Amino acid sequence: MRADASQDQEPINVVLVDDHELFRGGLRDILEDQGVNVVGEADNGERGAELVAELAPDVAVMDLNMPGVGGVEATRRIAAQMPTTSVLVLTISSDDETVMQAMMAGASGYLLKDASVEELVAGIRAAAAGESSISPRIASKLLVWLREGHAEQRTPEVARADLSDREIEVLRLLAAGKGNAAIAEELFISPKTVKNHIASILVKLQIENRIQAAIYAVKAGLV
Repeated sequence: MRADASQDQEPINVVLVDDHELFRGGLRDILEDQGVNVVGEADNGERGAELVAELAPDVAVMDLNMPGVGGVEATRRIAAQMPTTSVLVLTISSDDETVMQAMMAGASGYLLKDASVEELVAGIRAAAAGESSISPRIASKLLVWLREGHAEQRTPEVARADLSDREIEVLRLLAAGKGNAAIAEELFISPKTVKNHIASILVKLQIENRIQAAIYAVKAGLV
């Protein structure tokens, strides 16, 4: 029986990409019980990217370590070919460097495989809405990873040119892993204003999500 909370929300179409059939089947049952439509499944990244192109789901839930084409390359393909589909990484460990690579490739968020049902469904709904956030723990790891030279640096002046002073403040806090409410509290503005600033930042920088904005901030020397 579906959870009551899911009945009042728009259905979300999801493709599952994981090479473990038992895990994938269990995940499908959990999500469908929560009112999420699993429209396709793949056991490798190549087939996963193909399914996303065929089915245009709202979210692709992506494992990282798979034989053949892995989750990072599949994420890169999806981000390039199907930007309207968000990729949510579902991984065993946040310490895996492939998590960083997946973020760089265009993933909009990540969850650990031991996440609760509530966390999983919330993460999928957030990804579908384009509101996925980066946790402080993964944010700090991502910042260190980038600063160690895993990405080419941009010129700070170029990145700052089209952003207002307030947007740069918001971007810095976002890159530190703070959510909308925390940013609003620190800057003494409303969460709605924060959301508007973030939307403006994404448009000006021509990027898709908050994680890409955080990556951009590091590349530009803003944090």
